[in-house]
Amino acid sequence: MSGSWENRRKQIQVFGAPIAFTLQIEAFAQGQTVPARYSCYGTNRSPALSWSGAPEGTRSFALILDDPDAPFGHWNHWLLYDIPASLEGLDEAFDPDQAGVSGTNDFGQPGYGGPCPPPGDGPHHYFFKLFALNVASLGLPQGVRRGVLDSALRGHVIAEASYMGIRERMP
Repeated sequence: MSGSWENRRKQIQVFGAPIAFTLQIEAFAQGQTVPARYSCYGTNRSPALSWSGAPEGTRSFALILDDPDAPFGHWNHWLLYDIPASLEGLDEAFDPDQAGVSGTNDFGQPGYGGPCPPPGDGPHHYFFKLFALNVASLGLPQGVRRGVLDSALRGHVIAEASYMGIRERMP
């Protein structure tokens, strides 16, 4: 089949085939620079997220935002789990008490901690990863760290959607 991806997607929808699980962030294009307002150089608030195509059997979602380019390994910027399956996105400047349960990011806080690469470290890649889960709740308390969340996710992920942005230290 020829044509753009959007046309191909429309054709798939017409024939009733499943659409892939996708995550979208309108504030910046996939693989492009995360605007300063979503970083520690701006208001440090989360961008709006939307998703579609969650597979049948999805009972909840979990979200991880991490930076694999951090000097000491992965830096976790956002951990959110037990997001209700009825949601199709999160608002900009998401409040951790709005939906789901917040883990503790590597800044030692619940909720979102925006990109903030160290001086002289070059561009960092920020991966927003949304997991469709086969359970309504992971049974975790608020405030868990990444390792605990990763362990709880094992055996419950039925699909993953991701979106990546780049941020470099501002002068």
